[in-house]
Amino acid sequence: MLKNFKTDWMSNIRGDLLAGIVVALALIPEAIAFSIIAGVDPKVGLYASFSISVVIAFTGGRSGMISAATGAMALLLITLVKEHGLEYLLAATVLTGLLQILAGYLKLGSLMRFVSRSVVTGFVNALAILIFMAQLPELTNVTWHVYAMTAAGLGIIYLFPYLPVIGKIIPSPLICIVTLTAITIWFNIDVRTVGDMGNLPDTLPIFLWPDVPLNLETLLIVLPYSMGLAVVGLLESMMTATIVDDLTDTKSDKNRECKGQGVANIFTGFLGGMAGCAMIGQSMINIKSGGRGRLSTLAAGVYLLIMVVFLGPWLKQIPMAALVAVMIMVAIGTFSWRSITDLKKHPLSTNIVMLATVAIVVVTHNLAIGVFIGVLLASLFFANKISRMMVVRDDVSESESDSREYRVIGQVFFASSDKFIESFDFKEVLETVTIDLSAAHFWDVSAVTALDKVVIKFRREGAQVNLVGMNQATSTIVDKFGVHDKPEEVEKLLAGH
Repeated sequence: MLKNFKTDWMSNIRGDLLAGIVVALALIPEAIAFSIIAGVDPKVGLYASFSISVVIAFTGGRSGMISAATGAMALLLITLVKEHGLEYLLAATVLTGLLQILAGYLKLGSLMRFVSRSVVTGFVNALAILIFMAQLPELTNVTWHVYAMTAAGLGIIYLFPYLPVIGKIIPSPLICIVTLTAITIWFNIDVRTVGDMGNLPDTLPIFLWPDVPLNLETLLIVLPYSMGLAVVGLLESMMTATIVDDLTDTKSDKNRECKGQGVANIFTGFLGGMAGCAMIGQSMINIKSGGRGRLSTLAAGVYLLIMVVFLGPWLKQIPMAALVAVMIMVAIGTFSWRSITDLKKHPLSTNIVMLATVAIVVVTHNLAIGVFIGVLLASLFFANKISRMMVVRDDVSESESDSREYRVIGQVFFASSDKFIESFDFKEVLETVTIDLSAAHFWDVSAVTALDKVVIKFRREGAQVNLVGMNQATSTIVDKFGVHDKPEEVEKLLAGH
């Protein structure tokens, strides 16, 4: 316990505290923008980002990952806010948390092992594109000062780390924000700033019980939204955790992360905030700025609250161009450039899964749909590949010309069951047919049904059928679902019932 505490909290104090500042500054405009998307006051998104970051630092299963109010969650809340108002948003947020805790106890986080690498790569590339596209409004119909400051910001971000000593100590995105803010104030440059995004809160969040009737009608209103929020939130959090795992070469507890996200959303709903989840962009900023431990996540939330409540007048003067430069850096760093060259090396099915995931996420702006389609395609390609690896070899007995042995090799399941049946010659006149299953494995009812049909058809042609070599798992499923030794069921099977 003490060792884990030192690793998570005390192993990288300076890096975590400095990275927390950069993350907090990057969270502010996004939290405001997401609040506007959802149709609520900016403080709802800002309070949510503070609350979720602080709570998840203690309860989450992935250290160094940033969670806050997100665009994916905000999009799901638009209709609820329009039709029922803020109080129902808070109730939906609390219920979302409860559902996520339930998911954690049901160990649904373990389902991430079914998400293939090509889906993760597509997810990452799509997010990088979306992060970049989200910056375009800040670069459209603006003066040349904005382009110059954005270019200067990118120059600082990429060149500052090459400076001796100091370049390794202070995160370059932080230097970018401070330098461009100082230039804007000193030369009084007229550019869009954080203050132009919306009003910042001037008070600390307080405990709020959602002012909604505690009855079945309220539950039926918020439950569909909460279920969608829970699924999208957990999906984005699990995918982000997987990416951070790869970046830091460490492991995370996905089921603990599910519970942690749930606890964070419950606290957020009672503090007047909207539902949130892990953020790939801010997590990348944190990692690239030197943040590794839980302290960086806690620091980001605390800094955020201090900045918006106590340093509002200074914060409002940060030029959006500085934050745009930081987010462009994140987009460039997030995109898997290697995946482009890998298109020539990887199988066509892998490329299709990756590109389909990217296209669907970018077009729909819905991460859940993109990942679902990607996983579905990957599963179909995998099933098709495994089904083609199933073969049936036949051999006529040298001593007895009226006997034949078939040897089944590979996996027999719903995708290969038809091929299995077609591999046998039922018109050949034989007295004895031996089917060797020692190198085969039967996985489902479709496979057992196919075996039943083969056995019964040979018997109807007058042959004696012997099944040999079944492993224990195959024998169990055949004994349970097979009907070839049950006369009363045979006719039903052949008749299609």
